[in-house]
Amino acid sequence: MEPRHHTRRSFLRSIGVAAAAAGVPRWARAADAATAPKPNIVYILADDMGYGDLGCYGQKTLTTPHLDRMAAEGMRFTQHYAGSTVCAPSRCVLMTGLHTGHARIRGNNRALLRDDDATVAKVLKKAGYRTGCFGKWGVGHPPPDNDPARCGFDTFYGYINMWHAHNFYPSFIIRNGKRERLRNVQMKPFANRTDGAGVAIEKLDYVPDLIHKEALAFIDRNGTRPFFLYYALNMPHANNEGGRHGRGMEVPDHGEYASADWPVPEKGFASMIRRIDNYVGEVIARLKAAGLEDNTLVIFSSDNGPHQEGGHRMERFDSNGRLRGMKRDLYEGGVRVPMIARWPGRIGAGAVSGHVSAFQDVMPTLAELAGAKCPKGDGISMLPTLLGRPGQQKAHKHLYWEFHERGGRQAVLLGKWKGVRLNTARKPDGPIELYDITRDISERTNQAAAHRAVVAEIAAIMKAEHVPLRPNRVPKRKSRR
Repeated sequence: MEPRHHTRRSFLRSIGVAAAAAGVPRWARAADAATAPKPNIVYILADDMGYGDLGCYGQKTLTTPHLDRMAAEGMRFTQHYAGSTVCAPSRCVLMTGLHTGHARIRGNNRALLRDDDATVAKVLKKAGYRTGCFGKWGVGHPPPDNDPARCGFDTFYGYINMWHAHNFYPSFIIRNGKRERLRNVQMKPFANRTDGAGVAIEKLDYVPDLIHKEALAFIDRNGTRPFFLYYALNMPHANNEGGRHGRGMEVPDHGEYASADWPVPEKGFASMIRRIDNYVGEVIARLKAAGLEDNTLVIFSSDNGPHQEGGHRMERFDSNGRLRGMKRDLYEGGVRVPMIARWPGRIGAGAVSGHVSAFQDVMPTLAELAGAKCPKGDGISMLPTLLGRPGQQKAHKHLYWEFHERGGRQAVLLGKWKGVRLNTARKPDGPIELYDITRDISERTNQAAAHRAVVAEIAAIMKAEHVPLRPNRVPKRKSRR
């Protein structure tokens, strides 16, 4: 991997004076770069939403009109990849710009970011942005209640611990490092859990709705200065603890799906997808009402592939489409995710991009957009693609993943070839499966035997990209009631 970063200033200079004659918006003209306002950034992340869960990505049963409209008014990416196949390492890649061969968190295990680690929020904050995180943090385990602030966010409201985020009706929520009591009451087996995980028997405060209100309020408060809103949903993730009690996919009501002839968890899943869609529509509407729409880049994606938990079955709505695998797999279904970007007047309406991109590209992209210095990492700015200049877009030589659970796994995307190695904990140099994803997107035909030279090249990449993870001791903290 040889990432190449360039600053927003150098990128704009490369556009040249001809930009004005070509009808390029004022923001992107080199002559106006010094005086144009910095764009706001809204990054919305779904939790366990599959590549096939949205109408604009082929979903046939569920409807997602706001996200489909967002795609029609912006750019839809067809080969965008999550940082990992479960939440904590994927969010670590998103925040740090380092793939999982270099990142500090490579599974849902005991590991945290350190105070001196660079993050997207720190980069943008240094560039003059007001930074806010709303929803599920879940970067490492177990994070302290002030972890988002430690990582560069001025404002936080939501869940810190990933297990807490399972619970849609918890007994408390966290605002800026402090716990606020909610009116929900937990079942007795969970009443004394200090991490917030559990199942409620009295459901009065639906936390995703509370988080949504706080995210909208953040937009209202920051209309006069550039802001970065990281809106990290905890849907359509299941309440894993609630699955045993028939409450794995919790929503206040099933709305239009109440009369559907589906199991209750599937009605809940469908309602979550609709709720996510409505939330996105309301964010865009709020930006428009505040007069911020034309100066705000909105990106929507998911942290990994679809789950099969809490009573939900992935096949019900064909959540991974034609892709093989799901959450916890390094096949395409576990890591290829939807990504939609909208920026009126800057991103062409109805654009579709096959540019190969990944979560590690978010930091250099947003840094370039903000005119900020980007720390060295594994990503490449996607800004040329977003602005409709594919000829100026740098490309990855390859993408790399490793996953430290279920025996350990590695994967490499090298052009048309996808290599996957399983059980790396026991067999670090074990066999590699090889698939041509341009002809076999479902990864059904292993071509390793017929292309040994490609396998050898992928094996060399796996060895080179893996940096041994230094022990990151997480101090045990006193329990909080």
